[in-house]
Amino acid sequence: MDIYKDRLARLRDRMTETGTDLVALGPTSHMTWLSGADPHGDERPVMLLVSQKHAAFLMPALNANAVRQVTDLPFETWSDEEGPAAALDRLLDACGATAAGQSVAIDEAMRADFALLLLDAMDSPKRGFSTDTLGHLRAMKDAAEVDALRACAHLNDAAVTLAFDSLRAGMSERDVQTIIHDYYKAHGAKPEFTIIGFGENGAFPHHHTGDSVLEDNMAVLIDTGCRYKGYPSDMTRCGWFGDAPTDEFRKVTQVVEEAVQAAMDVVRPGVLAREIDAAARGVIEAAGYGEYFVHRTGHGLGIDVHEPPYITATSETEMLAGNVFSIEPGIYLPGQFGVRLEDIVLATAVGPDVLSSLPRTIWTPEG
Repeated sequence: MDIYKDRLARLRDRMTETGTDLVALGPTSHMTWLSGADPHGDERPVMLLVSQKHAAFLMPALNANAVRQVTDLPFETWSDEEGPAAALDRLLDACGATAAGQSVAIDEAMRADFALLLLDAMDSPKRGFSTDTLGHLRAMKDAAEVDALRACAHLNDAAVTLAFDSLRAGMSERDVQTIIHDYYKAHGAKPEFTIIGFGENGAFPHHHTGDSVLEDNMAVLIDTGCRYKGYPSDMTRCGWFGDAPTDEFRKVTQVVEEAVQAAMDVVRPGVLAREIDAAARGVIEAAGYGEYFVHRTGHGLGIDVHEPPYITATSETEMLAGNVFSIEPGIYLPGQFGVRLEDIVLATAVGPDVLSSLPRTIWTPEG
């Protein structure tokens, strides 16, 4: 439990820095990060409220015993018969959050009815989201989180390698997905998502893996991730099945690789997220493929597969040591193929630390 005590102390320090009186979390990944608790989420209000003087759960009595096994924080419980209002009032009083004009940071992923229940119970609160408090802390991974993310990335490396090496004419995209998911499960991980794009399907950045069949001289895009010991992976690699890749495929892949390298070259604490995006996007635009790069350059990775910081063309977010995020530029040529190369990096004082060990080179049957 020491890790959660440390996180709670860091949150309170951050609340002081930001002038926040109360942080309110729903049964989301924010709650899990702070407390280790992942309670059943339904229409029954569940919250974790944190102030400088108190931290405790509003918890349905139905779920209390199960959640007590994973957290030492106290509960204010309520039954279906009595409803949550009185328990919430007791919790707000214990937190010292009954005065008018309290500043409350609300979990942006909390159910709207939970949030309104809380706001209606407070006296003219100044409301905002948890981005600058708990979100700020989550964006800077500690050593244990980095170790978990790296272990999951390496497991993913092996699954993707196996998938490419198993490619055979006549296989469906779903067949390849099954190979990857079976590998995850055999090694103690859970599938998080998998995109298999054969040929022109790779030109859809979020293609839904389906029944398309692999044929000779076809591009293959694999974007997949698993969850291992609570943390996910996310990586994209591309290959060519059949004879030697076409000149166009080689050219596009080289441009995307140069875009990845350009983005990595500027990663360091203090750089703005938009500068990383601009580095990758500039390479692709200079090569004449700008209109075919249709998404942001990256997203944060932590407990959630997509979380801050987001590497977009307009983001003014300043990168911090400990940020973990994807660099994944792509070029998508409708009716032909798509190429996306994605790695997860840790921002450090000396540049990016790539969590994967799998090269970004084009896979071919000959290796």
